[in-house]
Amino acid sequence: MSRIKEAFQKGRAFIPFIICGDPDLKTTEEIVREMAKGGADLIGLCIPFSDPAAEGAAVMEAELRALRGGTTTDAVFSLTRELRRELSLPLIYRSYANVVFSYGTERFMKEAAEAGADALILPDVPFEEREEFLGAAKKHGICLISMLAPSPEKRVLAIAGDSEGFLCLLPSPDAGEGGLSEMRETAKLIREKSGIPLVIDFGEKEAEEAGEAAAFFDGLIAMPALPGQGKAEYAGVYAKRMAEAVHRVR
Repeated sequence: MSRIKEAFQKGRAFIPFIICGDPDLKTTEEIVREMAKGGADLIGLCIPFSDPAAEGAAVMEAELRALRGGTTTDAVFSLTRELRRELSLPLIYRSYANVVFSYGTERFMKEAAEAGADALILPDVPFEEREEFLGAAKKHGICLISMLAPSPEKRVLAIAGDSEGFLCLLPSPDAGEGGLSEMRETAKLIREKSGIPLVIDFGEKEAEEAGEAAAFFDGLIAMPALPGQGKAEYAGVYAKRMAEAVHRVR
């Protein structure tokens, strides 16, 4: 059984994403370990990119800081190897198509798998264009996670039916509570046809809202608002609060 499948079999999952190398890789390693201790079920590792168009201003700045500090794709692979010495929870990379292309798609997937990563999210690659990554990902056992924004029913069901690992649902960024309600309806539709775990992208919100949001989904992704990624101790406290809020609705 894959680590991702096992994580979701335990119940609703809290999935924090961390920008690798902000402020430095040593701090990133400490943050990941503290979040795992705090109760995170899966952890996302963002490989920084110079033009992360799908991110907000704070995340873009964090990625640029990481790049200016010398964080590279190889450095993230090395970090993953270190984390795998003691962590057994799923580790998910998030980056952009150009990062994979410039490294070499086949080589990237091979190195990611050997480092101990379980999956990859590419937010700038539409579902219909993922084939150029899918072959190498499958060959090396890397799960290519699909993302789904509000879409017509036919497209929703097509993506849900061909997704693997879990499906990340993206509410409209300017829709507020209405966007979350829309994703709840999307989740109902998908569950009539597919058993794929459904995860809501929660952004930078806090624990007070996490439980209510997670109640309708199988997991919740959050990007903690950590200036300069903050201190590892705070990351552990944050993860504990968020994980408790998500797990409470099991």
